[in-house]
Amino acid sequence: MSLAILTTFLLSFVLLFVLRKVAKKIGLVDKPNERKHHKGAVPLVGGVSIYLAVLIASLIYTERNPDDLLYLFCGAVLIVIGVLDDKFDISFKVRLFVQAGISLAMIFAANLSLESLGSIAGNVPLFLPDWVSYAVTIIAVIGAINAFNMVDGIDGLLGGLASVSFGALAIMFWWGGQNVLAANCVMLIAALVPYIMLNLGIPLGQRFKIFMGDAGSMLIGFSVVWFLIRASQAEHSDTIRPVTALWFIALPLMDMATIMTRRIRKGHSPFKPDREHLHHICQRIGISSRMTLVVICGLATSFAAIGILGEVHEVNETLMFVGFIALFALYFATISHIFRITAKIRQWLGKEPLTEVA
Repeated sequence: MSLAILTTFLLSFVLLFVLRKVAKKIGLVDKPNERKHHKGAVPLVGGVSIYLAVLIASLIYTERNPDDLLYLFCGAVLIVIGVLDDKFDISFKVRLFVQAGISLAMIFAANLSLESLGSIAGNVPLFLPDWVSYAVTIIAVIGAINAFNMVDGIDGLLGGLASVSFGALAIMFWWGGQNVLAANCVMLIAALVPYIMLNLGIPLGQRFKIFMGDAGSMLIGFSVVWFLIRASQAEHSDTIRPVTALWFIALPLMDMATIMTRRIRKGHSPFKPDREHLHHICQRIGISSRMTLVVICGLATSFAAIGILGEVHEVNETLMFVGFIALFALYFATISHIFRITAKIRQWLGKEPLTEVA
């Protein structure tokens, strides 16, 4: 498995350089606009490179069961739809339809669904009827995919947050003796690292910059929810309790829910892009992009660590769930009054006040 992880890393690095040239020839690039302030046309091949690296390494080194093949197939579908979206900007309704189809494939082909929510409401496990389980699973898959899509706003952030989630899962899989699943998560991190490096301009500078694209963000969100369900549902693995999954993706989940609620309250579509995410807010305060990356990934790591410690020390599930809800309520309240908070912080830092964004 060590060789598989190393191969994944090297393949990802090579594929990024090969595919960036292809992307420029076919126009699969991201150009600056009123929301995107980067310089020049940046190739959108991070997700394609990551998927191909994992695919090739998996085919070479790992024993494949039907569930693994289904994961790779679903990933391929998301990559294709994501590339089409990056190139032609297809309707979000089409993306949602495909994501729902992927969810149904998970449920009926791999029998992967959220059948149990654990003991989040007392000492009695909460099991869902089949039709409720299917609906919750579809919402969870679509939610996770879009949560990671929405955080892809500054260099390194999507890769960093995904690495935190995969890292937490790898630790718990290893702790539970699920070494193959742990290695699968580490392979995904290995594929992400070269992308993160080039996305941040390390070590070759901005000339070789790469973006993930919707193909990559959808693949990452799907991969995270796939392994979370495998880890938390007893029929597949009892590596973690369902409530712990919330802590492993706490920050992307809270950011998505808060932003979509704010958009709806303003009368906008919940899928309308804006610059009101946590990473945008940090920059409005005056924090640099690199420091914003450190702060947000640090927060995500802290939340994941709470989940890990809760599992290791068998903290009561209800207490863990109440703690998560309290954290979400605090986050929501903070973001809801963020302009006032931002103004106070900028005043305290001696910076000019900002005009509120509608």
